[in-house]
Amino acid sequence: MGYVVGKKYGFTGHGAVEIAASIEQAIGQGVLAPGTTLPPHRELAADLAVNPNTVAAAYRRLRDRGVIETGGRRGSWVRPRPATTVRDALLPHMPPGVRDVSTGNPDTALLPALGPALASAAALHATQPALYGQAPLNRELEQLARDSFDMDGVPEGPVGLTSGALDAIERALVAHLRPGDTVAVEDPGWASLFDLLPGLGLQPTPVPVDDEGPVPHHVEAALRQGAQALIVTNRGQNPTGAALSTTRADELRAVLSDYPKTLVVEDDHAFGLSELPLHTLGGSTRHWIVVRSTAKAYGPDLRLAALTGDPVTVDRIGGRHRLGPGWISHLLQNTVTHLWRTQSLDTRAVSASYAARRDGLVQMLADRGVLAHGRSGINVWIPVLDETATVTRLLQSGWAVAPGARFRLRCAPGVRVTISPLSLQDLPGLADAITEAVRPQHIVRYG
Repeated sequence: MGYVVGKKYGFTGHGAVEIAASIEQAIGQGVLAPGTTLPPHRELAADLAVNPNTVAAAYRRLRDRGVIETGGRRGSWVRPRPATTVRDALLPHMPPGVRDVSTGNPDTALLPALGPALASAAALHATQPALYGQAPLNRELEQLARDSFDMDGVPEGPVGLTSGALDAIERALVAHLRPGDTVAVEDPGWASLFDLLPGLGLQPTPVPVDDEGPVPHHVEAALRQGAQALIVTNRGQNPTGAALSTTRADELRAVLSDYPKTLVVEDDHAFGLSELPLHTLGGSTRHWIVVRSTAKAYGPDLRLAALTGDPVTVDRIGGRHRLGPGWISHLLQNTVTHLWRTQSLDTRAVSASYAARRDGLVQMLADRGVLAHGRSGINVWIPVLDETATVTRLLQSGWAVAPGARFRLRCAPGVRVTISPLSLQDLPGLADAITEAVRPQHIVRYG
């Protein structure tokens, strides 16, 4: 792809801040697509009649904000998923008649009805409306969250609320890290997390995972090389379905005992829909949090997550939250409280439904000689040699899967299948299509 000439795209400005803002605006408006190469410092400097150092400073600002990537002599280019790009603009085209198993959404048929919960929240609001100066947490919700953490062996700690798991992770990282610090992350891992870290000026250090979670000696290597934080998915890992086993959790705690200053962030987004028990790393280091989102169990639009951790970290997260949003809507809190209280007995049926489809697909693929991973959660990860070829063949067969590039840093290629839209009757046909799509390829492992 050729270089972008500044005036052609309307770049303006004489200072680094102005130039960076002009480039960022072009990216946000879609003029500069993801992957577009930016002009060299000297070329853009001549075009704008400024010093090359000014352009270099503008590029640094954009890099630190997660908008562009820089590669020394390879130049600078727009990130594949820049922070200024609307997420919907990055979705692949879906031909008519294709079954979409790429989204990562829960099964809407398994989400609880919101009518009674919303009515309960509205009734409470009619008599006890939330006003300025009141306690930020619903006390019943706080107790429900703390009880659930206790049942799973999570160490004692205060409870906080955020607008989803990623919000909690961001606030925990900002509470302890500075731009330029490195964070050990699962690879393959959560695409949104990979987008977040550059936006905070943080550097991801990939850690391979297997079916039991992050591989201990790779975690130790990342921490030995200076990673200040470790982010782990307890169960239902996206995209591989990995889940920490008792043995793996013990091994990771042993590694972390030699690095007590590491910030440990545990993402339990599969709470309420995983049949596997939680094995926590909480308390292995001085600063840690365990965060539980309600999005998968109760609905993605219920933007709420409960967390616990060491008092310093939870207090910093809450303090920053009070300076911005102030509190999580009490209408939302009361709605989730009602759901948590009344739906707790239904989680076994929900997790069993997901497990039947997930395990069924993995077994059918194994019967056909195709390696697949999906120990827990709603996704199945299939290692492949050529992602583009696999995705294309599956589209031709009427199935849309997620290409693994969205979830990878250094690991081998793969594709992700979300089993939520599937019935048990769908599994043989999909397994046949996947087998046909990967048959010309060698099977490769992701770890």
